[in-house]
Amino acid sequence: MSILLIGSLDAEEYAEWRQHILAHLPAGEELVLAGEPHDPAAVEVALVANPPHGTLARYPRLGFVQSLWAGVDRMLSDPELPRKLPIARLVDPALTQAMMECALAGVLFLHRQLPAYARQQAGAEWRQLSQPLASQRRVGVLGLGELGSAAARGLSTVGFKVSGWSRSSREVAGVSCLSGAEGFDRLVSEAEILVNLLPLTPQTANVLDAKLFARLPRGAGVVNLARGGHLVEEDLLAALESGQVSHAVLDVFRQEPLPASHAFWQHPRITVLPHVAAYSEPSTASRIALENVARFRSGQPLTALVDPGRGY
Repeated sequence: MSILLIGSLDAEEYAEWRQHILAHLPAGEELVLAGEPHDPAAVEVALVANPPHGTLARYPRLGFVQSLWAGVDRMLSDPELPRKLPIARLVDPALTQAMMECALAGVLFLHRQLPAYARQQAGAEWRQLSQPLASQRRVGVLGLGELGSAAARGLSTVGFKVSGWSRSSREVAGVSCLSGAEGFDRLVSEAEILVNLLPLTPQTANVLDAKLFARLPRGAGVVNLARGGHLVEEDLLAALESGQVSHAVLDVFRQEPLPASHAFWQHPRITVLPHVAAYSEPSTASRIALENVARFRSGQPLTALVDPGRGY
């Protein structure tokens, strides 16, 4: 039987993933690529990276899907996706570390007022701004999954007063953990810098909107490292214009690549990153993915299974 590699990948990316998957492929397994001739009826396992909608439904004997990405929202939005198919997310310590680093970089960028100094430099203005310590700054992290918890812990280690919110109760060392509607409101109302690492679900879509921005302390900073679908772009622009939000660091967008004509590119209070906060490293992700495939083959419990009802 075959393992299928399929996704929104170009030829170079397919070649890189193929190289690393073959290095960890268990004996007796055959790897086939979506763009090459293969028998769909022989495919039992799919390793996927945002496969185009409708493609997984073409494999009648498909029994397990292992994502090579941490996020699975695009795949779950496929109307033809077999609903009882077990799907696992990728949980890779290398990806988690990368996301923690980017969250820390974004928060420190705002905390140390580097956007303001960049604007001063453009005007040859030498002016020292008042600078609180990290221990005097409140940071809120929305989402306490693998990535959010790691980011919250990292920020706490630096000394920030960190609060984290999740749908259900969590415990994260050094972090004030909140849940439920009341906890959400409290976190947002106190966050001088807000980091979004929520999964994208129907319940969290458009969460970064005018209502949320209005509840932030005036002049708060925003860091969105999760999904472009969390952000109502027009509401952010209005909040920046009014000064309610001082600066936004954005790594994800509704349309990627971000069109050259988009207002975000030239906005003086927005920092655009080209979706680089954390991405799957084939050398480590391939090994972790195939370890889960081995569990599937042997009937052992799978790791990081997706709950379709929750959307992650």
